[in-house]
Amino acid sequence: MTVALLVLLKITVTIIIFGIGLDSTLHDAVRLFRQPALLLRSLLAMYVLVPLAAVGLVILLPLPAGAEAGLLVLAVSAGAPLLPRKLLGIGDGAYTFSLVAVSSVLAVILVPLWLEMLGPMFPRLPRLAPEKTALVLGESFFLPLLAGMAVRRYFPKLAAWTGGRVVGLAGLAMTLAAVVLLAVNWHVVLEVRWQGIAALALLILMALIIGHLVGGPKEEDRSALAVACATRHIGIAVAVATSLPGARTAVVISIYIAISVAITLPYTRWRRVVAGRHGAPLK
Repeated sequence: MTVALLVLLKITVTIIIFGIGLDSTLHDAVRLFRQPALLLRSLLAMYVLVPLAAVGLVILLPLPAGAEAGLLVLAVSAGAPLLPRKLLGIGDGAYTFSLVAVSSVLAVILVPLWLEMLGPMFPRLPRLAPEKTALVLGESFFLPLLAGMAVRRYFPKLAAWTGGRVVGLAGLAMTLAAVVLLAVNWHVVLEVRWQGIAALALLILMALIIGHLVGGPKEEDRSALAVACATRHIGIAVAVATSLPGARTAVVISIYIAISVAITLPYTRWRRVVAGRHGAPLK
């Protein structure tokens, strides 16, 4: 049943990306290339600072094996927000989408590279070939994204009506699948112990802070990057988890999903309040 739930998680991620495509254009995807400074800051935060924060936590905290591997796998699996822009209701939507698209392309190289570099320090981590990463991204990101964008182009009214609904339903299904996975493997949750759960929460908080500080002077960019840093590409993380024996790493990913929602949503509410006080509400 654990394998089936992991497959369901991957499917819901794919549907969410399709829903994002229903509300996005090619012009949105290339926006970051017109802002190279923001692009470099964003990639630095997502693909360098957040993984380094995770490495620091693993070195400093006594974590069970599954929690250690799960934390590192999630930290290097950047590329797609767990909570898309329609659900969050913050930040510049075009910037968020462009960041997702660009970082997902780079994930083909950067995720295997990070796992290769961390391998000597953490032998439990698997290796992930670039072609496998490309396959995962193709199946769970690029194909559904392009399909959604095609529907938007040829059936704009249908895309406008279904986009948010598709994302909302798939997000709910993903959360439920994660909860069921935790229930089925409750004994593994006990093995992860409070240290593992606390480390996941700390990583998400640190990622929010990193994105918020590195995002630059614009409030909407800081908010969007903070959320992008705190959310990882579940499709890649699940692909890595399935290559590890047992269900520990997969359960850690499910714990992460629950904690991410619990921490990220209050942050987005706070950012909307702050923006409202300055008379420029976030989009």
